[in-house]
Amino acid sequence: MKTVEAIIEPTGEVRLVEPVHVASRMRALVTILEEAPEAHETALLSEAALAEDWNRTEEDAAWAYLQPGKSQSSIFPFPT
Repeated sequence: MKTVEAIIEPTGEVRLVEPVHVASRMRALVTILEEAPEAHETALLSEAALAEDWNRTEEDAAWAYLQPGKSQSSIFPFPT
């Protein structure tokens, strides 16, 4: 048995905080907690999903001008 964190939208949609991989179809139980997540918890829950976009070469190139010692051409060597 494994416990994973999820958010249930008012529409009833259940969104898992992190991806879950299972070998075959599995049953699940959902426990609805009374307290809503605090603002900082919501930011932490978004981190994994946003990291996929943040950790791309194109993102590094777009923000290169803010990184001292790194030029845009050294991060993204092709003309834009």
